[in-house]
Amino acid sequence: MDDRRKKKLTFFTIGLIFLLSGVEYAVILPTIWRYLQTLDAAPYFLGLTLSAFSLSGLLSGPLFGHWSDKTRTTKKIILFANFFEIVGNLMYFMGYSKWLLLSSRLVAGVGAGAGSSIFGFLTRITAPDDRATVFAAVMACRQAGLLIGPAFNIFLRLCDFHLGPFVVNKFTAPGLFMCLLWILLQLAVVFMYWDLPPLEKRKTSNSLINKCREEEEEYEQRLDEDEEEKPLMVSQELVGSYGSVVTSSQLRNHTSAPSNATMNHISPPPSPVTSETQESSSPFRNSSISREFLREEVIVLLAAQFITLFNQTALETMVTPLTQKYFNFGELENSVMYCLGGVVVIAGFLFVRWLSCHVAERVVLAIGLIICNISCIWCLIFLANPLGAFAWQLTEFIIGVFLQVLGLPFVAVAQVSLFSKVTSEKTQGFSQGVRRSVGGLATILGPLWAGGLTENMYIMMGVMMALLALLTMMLAFSYNRLVEPAVEEEEVDSTDNCG
Repeated sequence: MDDRRKKKLTFFTIGLIFLLSGVEYAVILPTIWRYLQTLDAAPYFLGLTLSAFSLSGLLSGPLFGHWSDKTRTTKKIILFANFFEIVGNLMYFMGYSKWLLLSSRLVAGVGAGAGSSIFGFLTRITAPDDRATVFAAVMACRQAGLLIGPAFNIFLRLCDFHLGPFVVNKFTAPGLFMCLLWILLQLAVVFMYWDLPPLEKRKTSNSLINKCREEEEEYEQRLDEDEEEKPLMVSQELVGSYGSVVTSSQLRNHTSAPSNATMNHISPPPSPVTSETQESSSPFRNSSISREFLREEVIVLLAAQFITLFNQTALETMVTPLTQKYFNFGELENSVMYCLGGVVVIAGFLFVRWLSCHVAERVVLAIGLIICNISCIWCLIFLANPLGAFAWQLTEFIIGVFLQVLGLPFVAVAQVSLFSKVTSEKTQGFSQGVRRSVGGLATILGPLWAGGLTENMYIMMGVMMALLALLTMMLAFSYNRLVEPAVEEEEVDSTDNCG
């Protein structure tokens, strides 16, 4: 099988992974509240159960990412992670008690940690200019799962039979259904996924190195022919900023020295560079961590990840009790609502994929934040205390949800793509794991925050609005830094290749 076909099948399998993650979320979320009620769970248990999935994903993400950075492989990691998804959904299907349900989401969440390895893998095999497009396509697959999931739920709610000692009904069927889908995905990963080699970004690097070596050999021949004093041993004080070597003859007689262009291409001993590279390859070194994650642009992008996911999951947690309270929605109505929301989000991702080819990611991020601010203001005004007749309340609710899901693709794609560009590619798996862990923390705190304040909407929405305002100010002050340092890094790297 040729490499091009392997790449297509690998991308297709990655799309399936994210598709199933969206399907799982969509088939479980509309029914989990009623499921917990049948097990005599208190209202706060909904937030705990939803947060459990994110908690285990938060912990496993950096570990899986570091594993992929060290081994430069992801296939085994995905197979290992999917095993937790299978077991977790099987436990969800069994559902003897609310604690088993909570444990099932905790186990399944470990499998979600493989996403950090996948994003690191995509970063290594794609060019920076194409990265936003690729990430948008992958995220659109998850949103497609969110769209398809409610459609499955329409049929799963009709289940009513026994499978041995277990009852299969509209509450337990989603767990059994997802368990079977993750088993099928394991087979797809085995036969349709390959660990592709990293993309060679600098095609001219080999010729540049060869040219440097030729100039170095020519310079050495000139030194051999020269009757003056031979060069001294290279010391740290006699090495230029780009690794050029200064000789004693050059210090005394500039006429016998080669040109500056030649001098800038002389290579120093490679061992210090190799040692430094090896030391910087570990993401757990304090110096590396400070360089990677304490920079202004990285903090802004991590804040964008946290705040947008916190607000999104808080609203998602609030939506089901809200529709039950004001509109008397059941499983079918909620499934249709999530399905329509999925259509909007997929359309948004497709638009962002096109837009990212024409404008910079920071522009896309700014547009998304503007939409999110408008959405939060609308919800604070109209959803915190709905007024008017049923039709007007439903209209207010639809507009608020529409604006919320519309802004999500802009922020999600832009911050992921920018984060991959402003962090080191050598530790991209670990970096993506940290980013997803920050998002995991948000998806833990968001449901907990909303679950405890469903009767105090002004407080809940007010804090969400304050967080968005803070993020908007951070973006405004750091806007000029949210770019890929490609030109400068390539110049330094090209010079380092010469010495």
